[in-house]
Amino acid sequence: MDQLEEASQKSTLHAKPKGLMLQYGTAGFRSTAKHLDHVMFRMGLLATLRSRKTKSTIGVMVTASHNPEEDNGVKLIDPMGEMVTPSWEGYATQLANAEQEALCSALKDIIEKEAINMSETASVFIGRDTRPSSQSLSQAVLDGVSCLGGQIQDYGLVTTPQLHYMVRCRNTHGCYGTDTLQGYYQKLSQAFIELTKNARNHTDDQKRLLVDGANGIGALKVRELKACLQSELQMVLFNDGSNGKLNYLCGADYVKVQQKPPQGINMGASERCCSFDGDADRIVYYYKDSDGCFHLLDGDKIATLISTYLKELLTQAGLNLQIAVVQTAYANGSSTRYLEDIMKVTVCCTKTGVKHLHHEAQKFDIGVYFEANGHGTALFSEKAEKEIQQLVKDPDVSDEKKHAAKLLENTINLINQATGDAISDMLVIEAVLAIRGMTVQEWDRIYTDLPNRQLKVKVADRRVIDTADAERLAVTPAGLQDSIDTLVKKYTKARAFVRPSGTEDVVRVYAEAETQESADVLAHEVSLAVYRMAGGVGEKPKPLKSRGTSGG
Repeated sequence: MDQLEEASQKSTLHAKPKGLMLQYGTAGFRSTAKHLDHVMFRMGLLATLRSRKTKSTIGVMVTASHNPEEDNGVKLIDPMGEMVTPSWEGYATQLANAEQEALCSALKDIIEKEAINMSETASVFIGRDTRPSSQSLSQAVLDGVSCLGGQIQDYGLVTTPQLHYMVRCRNTHGCYGTDTLQGYYQKLSQAFIELTKNARNHTDDQKRLLVDGANGIGALKVRELKACLQSELQMVLFNDGSNGKLNYLCGADYVKVQQKPPQGINMGASERCCSFDGDADRIVYYYKDSDGCFHLLDGDKIATLISTYLKELLTQAGLNLQIAVVQTAYANGSSTRYLEDIMKVTVCCTKTGVKHLHHEAQKFDIGVYFEANGHGTALFSEKAEKEIQQLVKDPDVSDEKKHAAKLLENTINLINQATGDAISDMLVIEAVLAIRGMTVQEWDRIYTDLPNRQLKVKVADRRVIDTADAERLAVTPAGLQDSIDTLVKKYTKARAFVRPSGTEDVVRVYAEAETQESADVLAHEVSLAVYRMAGGVGEKPKPLKSRGTSGG
């Protein structure tokens, strides 16, 4: 166990602040950058152990996504480019919180529990975003990996989805693609160019897209991609990091929450615009109409566009594959009704959190998932990919079927199945709009979002609320769900649900109804019920003054 002793000694150079406790959540660790040096070193150690356990390359991404610039974070990436398995999230928390003198035994504990062979080769890929703190924190990860004798590939500045992609490419031995940035750009751009050949009368105006890079890593990578697209997409980049601050008054999260365009973007009427978040794993679209009114197309609208396009191609190709859209309870009711009733697409609902959506989407031949915040992708089963490829090669099939199969094949190549990827999702959306000859307004008009409102209620202990049915039903405290049901019945096209926050003692309330006024009143009434029955603290929730429309 000499390596462990050495790791324990070296960890004194990455000292843990006494008493500091952090939790590995859905998005890994997130905190003020100055509190994270010890965490990074230890995640380097853990990634090396995970690599030996899985006999695969593991990824470590240094980023805090849409958080402010002074924060940072880290997440581990499992062999197929997915998030690290939940049991290892527990190890991450355990290791990050171990005091200096207990670090060696914490490592031994993981090695014994997981029966890890320490003589096994270990391989770790590392990437980072553009935050000022990311370079030194990334170095701490490298120190941790080196300590336990792991082999390192440091990709430097990459988007989070690019690192997920690299890990998947390496562990599929090149079957998924080449694990270089050039390989990533080539695969995506070739598929995009092939798809857009099917667009009729595609003018330069229609190829124009305004892109808000959130002053982050996505802006750098869009620039690199541009050269490969041969003018098939004419991106005008704003918030490119040359002078603005990361995620400040810009980026997907700002646009989604504030329901307005980012600062630093010059939008003409009806111009198609999109925003990435800080590490480019989320995307939202928007435009202003001729009256100057802002329209947001969020994850629900993106999932609807992509899934209906795929369903039409499956029908044209004569393929009997099951396609489903996976949503959370936050998905706008209009999108669910449109998909189920009009497009006859299977919709299933799961708990909030990307890992739940990803897992559910894997159960179908084709699973499309997006959170309303714009994080999502589409997954294709081995069976689906095989059937599509066979149809492309079949000499006895009709031209129409072959054409549809070829479009499906190129769409698969354009989608990053490892994780939600703003760059890949942007190219898929642009290709679908081009092929269908659709404007952003026509896409927006597919269905109209029901007005909705989200509120928070402070409680003494969020654990008093327990939910079921993908967080749509409150099981405890007794009587709360009955109260919500009674309130919902008062309004047209209404629904409401409550769920405990994953991070603080608050209960989140969501309500939607036919009018904004009804949604606001319903959200307030449900908040009062939560306050009364679930141990509300502080001031009683006040009625809402009209604050305009809130997005899905």
